[in-house]
Amino acid sequence: MDKASTCCFTGHRPDKLPWGTDENDSRCVALKQRLSAALEQVYEEGARHFICGMARGADLYFAEAVLALRERHPGVTLECARPCESQAQSWPAEDQARYQSILDRCDYETLVQHQYDRFCMMRRNRYMVDHAAHILTVYNGVPQGGTAQTLLYAIRKGLQIHPVSLEEPS
Repeated sequence: MDKASTCCFTGHRPDKLPWGTDENDSRCVALKQRLSAALEQVYEEGARHFICGMARGADLYFAEAVLALRERHPGVTLECARPCESQAQSWPAEDQARYQSILDRCDYETLVQHQYDRFCMMRRNRYMVDHAAHILTVYNGVPQGGTAQTLLYAIRKGLQIHPVSLEEPS
């Protein structure tokens, strides 16, 4: 894949989203709309390949939005970057099914490493940033956590940052 036309994503898991796992919450519905609009914009800027880390929450929203973008724009590809084989093993059954459905429909699957260890998520995040020129982010501003670390790494690597507001712009 051409790095210049590649966009990766970082965002929060349900425990850091104001609505948790309730995707029918109007704030979640609005976030998904902003995410789709941001994807359309980055597509217009030349991005064609999108890399998702496949975590619960915002990552899965992103992956599904890319799949919808691909329906409208042939030539769009989705790469699922999995940190380890057991990523979704302890998730609720519904989330496991959603994860598998996305994997079944993606264009490329990258397994960063076979076994889980405490660094596999960071390696996955660095893989995504190292292979992209753009990053879309849903970030609440809290300086701890994987989203913050990934965003800082992307800034250091010079990626073009595309923030997607977690809250409705006022």
